[in-house]
Amino acid sequence: MKILIISPVYHLSGVPLAQLRLAKYLGKIGHDVDLIYGCKKYNKIEKLKNVRITFFNKFRVIGMLIPLMKYLIINKPKIIFSAEDHLNAIVAIASILTFSKSKISTSSRVTPIDTYKNSNIIFSKGWFLKLLFPLVNWKVDVMTCVSRDMIGQYRKIFGTTKQSYVYNIVKTFDVNEKMRVKNNHKWFKNQKSELIVAAGSLEKWKGFDDLIEAIDILIKKNIDLKLVIFGSGKEKYNLKKLIVSKKLTKKILILNPVLNILKFFYNSDIFVLSSKVEGMPNVMIEAMMCGCTVVANNCPTGPREILNKNKYGYLSKVNNPKNLSENILKAIKKKIKIKSTSKVLKKFTAEEVVKKHFLLLNIKKKYWKI
Repeated sequence: MKILIISPVYHLSGVPLAQLRLAKYLGKIGHDVDLIYGCKKYNKIEKLKNVRITFFNKFRVIGMLIPLMKYLIINKPKIIFSAEDHLNAIVAIASILTFSKSKISTSSRVTPIDTYKNSNIIFSKGWFLKLLFPLVNWKVDVMTCVSRDMIGQYRKIFGTTKQSYVYNIVKTFDVNEKMRVKNNHKWFKNQKSELIVAAGSLEKWKGFDDLIEAIDILIKKNIDLKLVIFGSGKEKYNLKKLIVSKKLTKKILILNPVLNILKFFYNSDIFVLSSKVEGMPNVMIEAMMCGCTVVANNCPTGPREILNKNKYGYLSKVNNPKNLSENILKAIKKKIKIKSTSKVLKKFTAEEVVKKHFLLLNIKKKYWKI
């Protein structure tokens, strides 16, 4: 079956990697897959079986409209999987204008609290999206979110929606192989200190400044630990400056994003998610798979749905470094065993996610596995 998977940008972060994993699995089970990105911010990308990867070289989503229309006219995919609200709208418009008969499944990956926060400001991105949303979504067959809580938020903003929730693929068939790749980085090799990791775009909403403050509190209490943050972004300079000002250069390290983060998580003790908002943090699920005990901020959506009232990890108050430090200390003293998280992690396997997508789209069972 011909399937199009489309995303605004390729980078080593949640949405583009989730689309990559979906393409990888669908190609693996025999479907003919096109994976299209608007542009790329990272050059390395793995080759996938039965998957053609294309970059439109458009740095704004609106610029993807014309090339997407051309693609739909020529290729006529049976299914389109799109992610992120601004691209979802473009996909719907392109399908309307080309009279496409493709089934469309859109996914909202970021909490609408963030996406539509400025929707009352005329001509803002949120205002345009809120205006466009009800006008074009009649063309969409299935609308999904990546967490249950997000459905309620969309209903508050739009009154009523037809959304369901489908988690991202995080647990793939090659997970065990990737996490056991030899790791020669000195901070991860024969580490005696408690090793804490975090990963994500170095942006203000990720709250890495709060995490650094929390680590500073623990260091002052003579807790033997080290922190490694993987990421790139606008806040990198400010975060490094904060680390220097607190004299933590021997305790905190910022590394660039890596293609295989799992081998680092596998050699770590604790993963911390310090975000102020999330949809469903894939990186947190990856860390749980690798055996890390998770400490996560209780964002409006995401972590609490998975951690289940501290059953599978420790929830902290948002914008509260002191509370974050207290929960990191709890995690140091009482680790959560990987066996206890296996049930919740099953929901993020490729088989489970694709099954749910195809059920919602009324795709015959014979196409679920080939």
